[in-house]
Amino acid sequence: MNGSVLRLSRLNTGLDKALYAMGIYALPAVLLVVSLFALLAWSNQYGSTGARSLSFQVVEAPADGAGLSPQEALALLRSAPSPVVLQDTRLSEAAFWMLVPLADQRVDAATDSIEFASRHATDLRCWNAATLQPLGSASRMSSEGHLSAAKAGFAVRLDAAGKPAALLCEGHFVGPARITVLQWPTAALASSGFEFHRNAGLLDGGLIVLALFVLTTALVNRSGMYVLFAVWLLVNLRMGALSAGWDAQWLGRTVPTEWMPRMRLFTMSLYYTLTATLFRELFREDLAKVGYAPLLRAIMWPAPPLLVMSALLPYGTVLPYIWAATGVGTCIAVFLLGQILVRTRSRVAMWYSASLAVTLAASLYEVVSAAVGMRGLIGAVNSVTAALSSSLLASLAIAEQMRQEHNQRLEAQAQLEHTFEAMPIGLFTLDLQGRFTSANPALRTMLATDVLAPGREAWDRYFHEGAWVQLLQLLQTQDNVSLELRGRKPQGVGVHKRFLVKAARARDKVEGSLQDVTDSSRATEELQFMANNDALTKVLNRRGIERELERALAGMDNSHPLALAYLDLDRFKLINDLFGHNAGDEVLQQVCARVGNMLSGSMALGRMGGDEFLIMMPDTRMPLAAVICQGIVSAIGGTPYRVGDKAFHVRGSIGLIEVSPGTRFKDAVSTADRACREAKTRHNEGLVVYEKNAQAFQDHHAELQLVERLSGGRATEGLFLQMQPIMSLSAPHASLNFEVLLRMRDADGKLVPTDRVISAGENSGRMGVIDRWVLSAALTWLNTHLTRLRNTRFVCMNLSGASLNDEKFMNDVYTLLAHNIHVASFLCFEITESVALHDLDNTRRFIDKVRSYGAKVALDDFGAGYTSFSYLKELPADLLKIDGSFIVNMNKHPANVAIVEAIVNLGRNLGMRTVAEWAEDLATVRTLVEIGVDYVQGYAIARPQSAERLLAASSSASFIEDAELARYTASLERTDDAVLQVDLFEQNRTRRLH
Repeated sequence: MNGSVLRLSRLNTGLDKALYAMGIYALPAVLLVVSLFALLAWSNQYGSTGARSLSFQVVEAPADGAGLSPQEALALLRSAPSPVVLQDTRLSEAAFWMLVPLADQRVDAATDSIEFASRHATDLRCWNAATLQPLGSASRMSSEGHLSAAKAGFAVRLDAAGKPAALLCEGHFVGPARITVLQWPTAALASSGFEFHRNAGLLDGGLIVLALFVLTTALVNRSGMYVLFAVWLLVNLRMGALSAGWDAQWLGRTVPTEWMPRMRLFTMSLYYTLTATLFRELFREDLAKVGYAPLLRAIMWPAPPLLVMSALLPYGTVLPYIWAATGVGTCIAVFLLGQILVRTRSRVAMWYSASLAVTLAASLYEVVSAAVGMRGLIGAVNSVTAALSSSLLASLAIAEQMRQEHNQRLEAQAQLEHTFEAMPIGLFTLDLQGRFTSANPALRTMLATDVLAPGREAWDRYFHEGAWVQLLQLLQTQDNVSLELRGRKPQGVGVHKRFLVKAARARDKVEGSLQDVTDSSRATEELQFMANNDALTKVLNRRGIERELERALAGMDNSHPLALAYLDLDRFKLINDLFGHNAGDEVLQQVCARVGNMLSGSMALGRMGGDEFLIMMPDTRMPLAAVICQGIVSAIGGTPYRVGDKAFHVRGSIGLIEVSPGTRFKDAVSTADRACREAKTRHNEGLVVYEKNAQAFQDHHAELQLVERLSGGRATEGLFLQMQPIMSLSAPHASLNFEVLLRMRDADGKLVPTDRVISAGENSGRMGVIDRWVLSAALTWLNTHLTRLRNTRFVCMNLSGASLNDEKFMNDVYTLLAHNIHVASFLCFEITESVALHDLDNTRRFIDKVRSYGAKVALDDFGAGYTSFSYLKELPADLLKIDGSFIVNMNKHPANVAIVEAIVNLGRNLGMRTVAEWAEDLATVRTLVEIGVDYVQGYAIARPQSAERLLAASSSASFIEDAELARYTASLERTDDAVLQVDLFEQNRTRRLH
């Protein structure tokens, strides 16, 4: 019994296999062979005796727009050239008149019909050539009389038309029409018409079904390329219909005649566009391999212009462009396909090449058969079979690509499964209840258990409490989630493991990966600590305290005060220099420990660098902050620091400020630093406090605003000049010398302190712009008022160190002096010791250069520095301006008198004249005269004056207000020429041009 069942089962299996093999192998092969045999051997169901071409005379109507009457056309035709069997319209849309002799060409009017076969004909009218009796008319929409639409053209049934001996016809054509006249037996013409419409239905039905199949496949596979191919099949259908002449209908509906030209243009343009696009999409990867990207662009770029021209321009204008683009594009496509076949051996390219070859062969066949008049050259090959064949071959190319993509997906799936198993990172899938549904070996190893085993699937079993809820909540608001979770501590392990989870929601599942980041997490925490904390003291470093302060500034308001303190250790460098950096490092650590003990809550201490620290105290009002800072100062300096067997005393200075909402980070730190520097000058207290409304705070804020203003494009806005007279002590009333001084007014017209302007200019890097403006304004003013300055011998002007080290500024100075050479000899540039010594060679070059223009040079603040006398021999100056600290109250300090007298004698021996600054009383002026100083400047003579007041004066002595000093200066006046020659810039103004 069991043996019978087994044999029956084997028979059933064999039957199934046999029927399956017959269905997929035998029957398709038989159907293919029978179909080919039928096409080649069996007679046509619509077989007919065929048509015979008739000769005819043809003329084109005049282009002037005036129509011909039948009589005029007949007369014109009788004088026309010899008869032809075909006539090309050459895209002309004028009327064509045809005279067709019938009796002379043995046409049986009783049994034959005449076909005017041209798919480009739009309408036709015919007359009996002998009697000019109308036989009827026909268009694509209607017909009347004995004319009717036949296949792609029109036909006349001769027996019904009175058996004329000749026909006179007028036709209109759109496009590249070829006029032919065919003689048909009436019955054969009817049979040919049936075949024509049967072929049209075959093409429509076959390609529409194929397009619907491809479109369905595209929707199922969600592939844009298959949608593109489905549309291409439909347009290919219209191209086949256009070639065969049945494009006047669509889905059994007649297309209006006026639509036909525009639809044909769009059909050809769309066919070009879609073919080029399909070619690019189908072979995108292969084209990238073979290169020739410009050639592919040459195929694609004509598409948009062709579509636009098809919508706007006449048929005859656009068609040549379509032919040209199609010819060039086809050549390029054939070349690229050849390259793909040679280099990649692609089956897709092979099938597509076959499809393209069928299309080209069908087009070539149509041209050749029409040219030689052999319409039946290959009866089995026509526009229908060509369109169907090319579409089927293109479908095979698509199918081959689908097969390749399917194989690639299978390979990718197998590789993915292998990767899933071999991946060293844990991969998992969870359901929405937080249970594992899949896990790779790496994850099971990582969690030290089989998470898929019953009772062990829960996510929270392996991670901290609430981990699943946390993950699910994040997935509800984000597509992709990455977070770090703490694992539950396994038995026998002293630390919690940390895991990095990356997960995404996939419909009703959660998919993701798991990595053990315990070591890297600890390393990251250490690196983060190192990035934000000082390696030596462990307090915040500059970056860390900046971040904390930026965060506090961003979130502060009037209800949350913020105090900021800048701490600087006084003379800490001595510890490093005398006892080494190890001792200094130990002291810094102890300082930070003491300061840290004074802070609480969210207060933060950060090391700005060296021995400078920043203390941030959020939510701390100024009285409390001041108490804390005073305590810090006391804690730092109260007890010595012991390092080994040594003890060190360190003192600290703190600048404490109250930060206002909206204050920028750099402004807050800069203000606190300024307060700290002020605290360092108060040797007893060590603390300076700037509250919101403190004048020092406002001054610094004003300076910061000025820096910002100068940094923009308004650096010279509000600047003006004042002049302070410099009086000659040998001829007080015979000279009017002065120093040009910079002044500035703010937007409200208030005077800005000059030291603030200079400080802001240096901090903003705009000092060169300001000095350039001062020099230019001074030269302009001198040019304007030179005739009124008869007693002026020199005009002093200060130059900043930043400007003298600016190569562009130096060149601008030389250019200005060259352009104002006639007043350059009045200028005397003042240079301070610190500026001169910064780059001695550069200073010497500057002095030599400006002196070549006739200008003079003065060494300003002479005697204030350590090296004044040593560098004097290096710089060929004309004038020494003695530092005012030696001049003011000099009679109370005999040493100052001796120093000034030594400077005067030194300058006289070196050929230099001297100017004493800061002279404030008569006694000082008397002493300066006695020791031989040449010029004096200061409030005793005059304060800075406006330009207008200076022009109104005759000499520097004119400004003296003290009567006793005025009488004394009058007694100094000596008018002999010998004395006047002593004046530094006596009228000898030699111009040295260059």
